Amino acid sequence: MNLIPLPVVLPLLAAAFLLGADKILPKRAPDLLALVVAVAVAVVCAMLAARSWDTPLTYWFGGWQPQGRLALGIAFVVDPLGASVALLAAILFIGSFVFGWAFFDDVGTRFHVLMLVFLAAMTGFCLTGDLFNFFVFFELMSVAAFALTGYKLEASSLEGALNFTVINSIGSFLMLSGIGLIYARTSALNLAQIGEALSAGPPDALVAMACLLVLAALLIKGAILPFHFWLTEAHAVAPTPVCVIFSGMMVPIALFGIARLGWALFVPAGVLGGLQTDVLLYAGTVTAVVGGATSLMQRHVKRLLAFSTISHMGILLVGVAMLTRPALSGMLLYLLGHSLVKAALFMGAGILMSKCQNVDEIELRGKARHLPLTGVAFALGGLLLAGLPLGAMELGKHDIDAAAGMRHAWIPFALALGSALTGAAVLRATGRIFLGLGPDPGEESQSPGKPEHEKANRPMWLMLLPAAVFLTFALLVGMHDLTPLAEHLASHLAAGGPPSAAGIEIHAVAPPTGATEIPGKLLPWASVALALLIAAFELFRDDIPKALTAAVQAIFGPIFLALDRIHSGHIGDYAAWMMIGLAGLGVAFAF
Repeated sequence: MNLIPLPVVLPLLAAAFLLGADKILPKRAPDLLALVVAVAVAVVCAMLAARSWDTPLTYWFGGWQPQGRLALGIAFVVDPLGASVALLAAILFIGSFVFGWAFFDDVGTRFHVLMLVFLAAMTGFCLTGDLFNFFVFFELMSVAAFALTGYKLEASSLEGALNFTVINSIGSFLMLSGIGLIYARTSALNLAQIGEALSAGPPDALVAMACLLVLAALLIKGAILPFHFWLTEAHAVAPTPVCVIFSGMMVPIALFGIARLGWALFVPAGVLGGLQTDVLLYAGTVTAVVGGATSLMQRHVKRLLAFSTISHMGILLVGVAMLTRPALSGMLLYLLGHSLVKAALFMGAGILMSKCQNVDEIELRGKARHLPLTGVAFALGGLLLAGLPLGAMELGKHDIDAAAGMRHAWIPFALALGSALTGAAVLRATGRIFLGLGPDPGEESQSPGKPEHEKANRPMWLMLLPAAVFLTFALLVGMHDLTPLAEHLASHLAAGGPPSAAGIEIHAVAPPTGATEIPGKLLPWASVALALLIAAFELFRDDIPKALTAAVQAIFGPIFLALDRIHSGHIGDYAAWMMIGLAGLGVAFAF
């Protein structure tokens, strides 16, 4: 049996079975089947990664083999990178299914059906060698996510799902338009064949427009400023098992898509480089800082974590925008670490919603003292987000900083600031919720929205286990130098196709000798120290001299007020910001 289609076929078959057998299955059978399928997908993806380590594997659906250099059929092209990212997605789904065991009592199999379709879409997105099917899986992923966001059928859930749907549907139209332009120019949809055709000619305005449209769609899904507004609205209302996948995989996988299509198509075409990558670099840096600052403003724990995700997506985009193999390998390591840490933190938020029936930081002050292990997970997650040099995130960030520092020496410090701000937000919430630190709540104790909760009678160990495993793995990975492994994976970013056009080499420029020492080994510790300092300032501001707090408020208050007003919750405002972002990209691609 050929294993290549199975990561997509297995979840779809299981989803179809669950949908048809909804009325006759035992109560917990959907939970068990979904978990077994996710484990099977993970095993298959691991086998495919091993088998494709040296040579990519190709599967032509329906036996439509290419004739010479012409590919008419649809192909899955498995390389170790795509298989590894699909493996990570499957692992996160395993954790989500374990955490979400018995999460719903009255919805039958519909939740599991949507989650399995979601899994199939992600694995297909990672493995496809066809540009149109890249869009199909992108869209299938979106549709499943829209439905999962509004799953509770409450007003807030439906509003968040509507914001998510409208903004991301515009992104889908942009991507489809870009693909149409590429097909008009090359008469091909196979990624390798398109790359070969584009690299044979000079830079082309039509291809530049196609790159702009596809890139914008992926930046929307990747929640890069100013395309990010939908993300917090969706995370705040989606069920916790869904948030685990959103922040852990759905958002980062869009940046993986930028890296893959960039190297396979747009870098060889000569339309992605120079000014365009500078714009991405600056967008990533600003996203990291703004996302971190906005995270610090939140009292809703899930919204706080969502803004943290935005910040760290900015760091990932910097790794992609450098267009060098060391930076790309760092991006992959950072993606791994962030996915595991953020999944664990959202599970911690889910535990609060289950055991404390709330997710408001102010209202929860001191009410989670009976959950010490969850508090430890929050504290460790906050330190890792802040840049603690013990995990996979810092291992990847070191490579990103080294590459970015060669372009602009200030960028590593800006990224460290973004990390410190997100870490401070999580550490402040940890101190207030689990230790009872901070001033006594006054008028601010009343949540601006109604309390949120999730099913309360689920076993604590079942919710805590996947979070503990993810955090442990994120730490263990960081204790080994996986840079050579990540660089090998980065070398497979260009998707292959017909044997005659099996791939496009990445022409990376390695940083000069000594570049990896920039900006020094003290920066991660400085970032952690800053996070602890900011968290302490927030928790003990009543004990700080009034003159100092007044000065801080005078300096940063207007900035926070502006950020709060920008995030208005109105979909028209978000669409307007998206148009501004598109205009900015258009200017970059016009030169």
